[in-house]
Amino acid sequence: MKVNLKKFLPLAIMLSMLTWGCAQQPTAQNAAGQAVAEKQEAADYKGKIIGVSKKAKTISIEVGSGDKAKVIMVKFDDNTKGIEFAKNGEAATIAWEKRGDDQVATVIKPNLAKLPEGVTEIKPDEMKQLLDKKADVVIIDSRPAKPYAQSHLPNAVSMPVDEYAAKAPELLPKEKDKLLVFYCGGYT
Repeated sequence: MKVNLKKFLPLAIMLSMLTWGCAQQPTAQNAAGQAVAEKQEAADYKGKIIGVSKKAKTISIEVGSGDKAKVIMVKFDDNTKGIEFAKNGEAATIAWEKRGDDQVATVIKPNLAKLPEGVTEIKPDEMKQLLDKKADVVIIDSRPAKPYAQSHLPNAVSMPVDEYAAKAPELLPKEKDKLLVFYCGGYT
């Protein structure tokens, strides 16, 4: 039996178009779109560092508070900037990007306190100079009472943050031009 292939040629062409010809081929535009989508997934995590594994090259950070708090793990590599700020118990912001299925830290920064307008930071050597010359300054230790009891700067008064409203009227000077120095247990 002789088969006439000319009859099947249109069918073969249609099948080949359906399986190969109509499939969308990757283009530079599609690749760029995918890269943009991955960049859009990148974000910042702000919270408290609760674990760092140098062996596994991972950082665990607790974000959110209360019932909404969750722990997120991100990887880091030799290109991650600011890895020295990833310390247990410290507040930090981790900028990350998606690489495959992984979230990889690109930059880690400490979460520093924002000073109100008109307030300036005093460096430790400046504070020492004020103490050495017995300057007319009110020093307020805003840590909890227990750390204050263990150790504090000379002449500092204890005014924990959560007791500020109650203690401020009695401990802050009436003179509005008096230098006030507040300090706490860390840079955050």
